[in-house]
Amino acid sequence: MCNLYNVTTTRDAVLQFTKAFRDRAGWNEASFDVYPGYQAPIVRVAEDGQREIARATWGMPSPPAYVKNYDPGVTNIRNVNSPHWRRWLGPTSRCVVPFTSFAEPDPSSKVEGGRVPNAWFAGNEDRPLMFFAGFWTPWKGVRKVRDGEQEYELFGFLTTSPNEIVSPIHQKAMPSILTTPEEVEAWLTASWDEARHLQRPLPGNMLVIVPPQAKPKPDEEGLLL
Repeated sequence: MCNLYNVTTTRDAVLQFTKAFRDRAGWNEASFDVYPGYQAPIVRVAEDGQREIARATWGMPSPPAYVKNYDPGVTNIRNVNSPHWRRWLGPTSRCVVPFTSFAEPDPSSKVEGGRVPNAWFAGNEDRPLMFFAGFWTPWKGVRKVRDGEQEYELFGFLTTSPNEIVSPIHQKAMPSILTTPEEVEAWLTASWDEARHLQRPLPGNMLVIVPPQAKPKPDEEGLLL
């Protein structure tokens, strides 16, 4: 399952693509990797009905049966028929998560004695802006024992069957990906019956394997304006 992705884009690109009204994330990184438990930008509909970029922590609340003294969260969501997830299927709990590439573990490329490397996927070699179909929720609880109970805004995103590009590397799942403003609009506003079809694999001709995103040099880093 996807537990790492990269965002290399601009704040203005996300605002324009999603028709968001404001940025509450204070987002100024030129390029960054996101791991479980990290904060990252999402786009959601706020209480006043305006779309906004917000910053949330990756990992939705786990089903209670799997929680002991802390909850590290669930990053990927597949079974939307589960009673645990049904509460967040409505548009007020949906969000879209901007990304430009995502990683899946690639055990077949592992070198003996080394770690399992990642394979990276993007829309094409230029790594266009795309979005995961996600959910978000406010939550109060313990993510790390040393931090104690805190209040959070959490997010996770849907997964689905892998397409022919992902399946040779990761046979179980791939993220549900939105590639057009119309799909983003539907995910953020439509009823679940109208939006649920977006939990589907991206066509194989819309995804390619790419090398890891190069880290910007200090003199190349700029603010996302």
